[in-house]
Amino acid sequence: MQILDKTPSPFALQGWPVFRLGFRPFYLGTALLACLSVPLWVAMFLGHVRFALPMPGVLWHGHEMLFGFAAGVVAGFLLTAVKAWTGLPTPRGPLLAGLALLWLAARVALFVAPYPVFAVIDVLLLPAVAAALLRVLVQAGNKRNMPLISLLLLMALANGVFHLAVMERVSVPAVSALYAELGLIVMVVCVMAGRVVPMFTKNVTPGLVIQMPRPLELSVLGVTAVALALWVFAAPAALVAVASAAAAVLHAVRLWMWHPQVTLRRPILWVLHASYAWLPLGFALLALAQGGWVPLSLAVHAFGVGVIGGLIIGMVTRTARGHTGRPLQAGRGEVAAYAFVLAAAVLRVLVPALQPGWYAHALEAAACLWVLAFAIYLYIYTPWLTRTRLDGKDG
Repeated sequence: MQILDKTPSPFALQGWPVFRLGFRPFYLGTALLACLSVPLWVAMFLGHVRFALPMPGVLWHGHEMLFGFAAGVVAGFLLTAVKAWTGLPTPRGPLLAGLALLWLAARVALFVAPYPVFAVIDVLLLPAVAAALLRVLVQAGNKRNMPLISLLLLMALANGVFHLAVMERVSVPAVSALYAELGLIVMVVCVMAGRVVPMFTKNVTPGLVIQMPRPLELSVLGVTAVALALWVFAAPAALVAVASAAAAVLHAVRLWMWHPQVTLRRPILWVLHASYAWLPLGFALLALAQGGWVPLSLAVHAFGVGVIGGLIIGMVTRTARGHTGRPLQAGRGEVAAYAFVLAAAVLRVLVPALQPGWYAHALEAAACLWVLAFAIYLYIYTPWLTRTRLDGKDG
């Protein structure tokens, strides 16, 4: 009788666990950045502390949230997902460690290196990730996901323009480059959420049928891209308002067709639906901002905190659980983290819109909830992300 050896192969467990798959170092680093940079920015903005930076504080805050936090999560997610999509290995070991250290070096270089050095280090990460992923996709013949490489390169271009604007080498407002990056990340969200949210919803709801008409999906992506491009490139306000209003309606219809009501007892799923709901709200606010009805910052933070922050806390818990061999069920800590991020979005966006006089207190409370959410993530997930999978497998 032959006895099957279920012991993992020595190759599968080579090297430190933290560098075996892309989500591990990038999720840890970006969660720590979320905990440190937001309270520092709020303290600076409200005048509680003074801190010397090589750029205006608002630009630093926007850059670190978009090119440090969000882009770092995107890199970690794609370095993990492409392996699942293709069955081929993505960077691990020394190469993955090098990418993670490049991300970390940029965060540190801002404070200790000449600005041009910081700019070069900071711009290098996304092209490096794109090159690594392109090699795997080409080898696998996976054409469907090639557009994601283009999005990574466009994000790197926006980062380069940002740095050139800060150094006054181009006559482009640095904030426009931040808006471009925000728009690109929103496009990544639109593409990826359209793939995974309805699939996750169907998988856990027996008998549920979700059939998204292809014309609707193409319209959602097309109108979203047009609205964001018009906004970033400062088109006439009326055009931006019309396109943004159309995008808001289309995203609301898309979300409704995903049947969010069936997810209420599954926090690891409802957080994705609730976060996506900020997308139509963000576009509605963007449309209103074109007529001066609301400050533009409300739309920006609806996208940044509600959509991106909410989907990130949802996905970094779900993917980390799945890829460490744990059940896809959120515990009390994760549910609290979901609630804190979404409550932070309400405090940052809706409270100032309804009660402008409460702005400073709402900002402080939103920052506290944001930090609590990602501190909970670090507390629960650091031991999991720095150790071998629970089932002993690779990854």
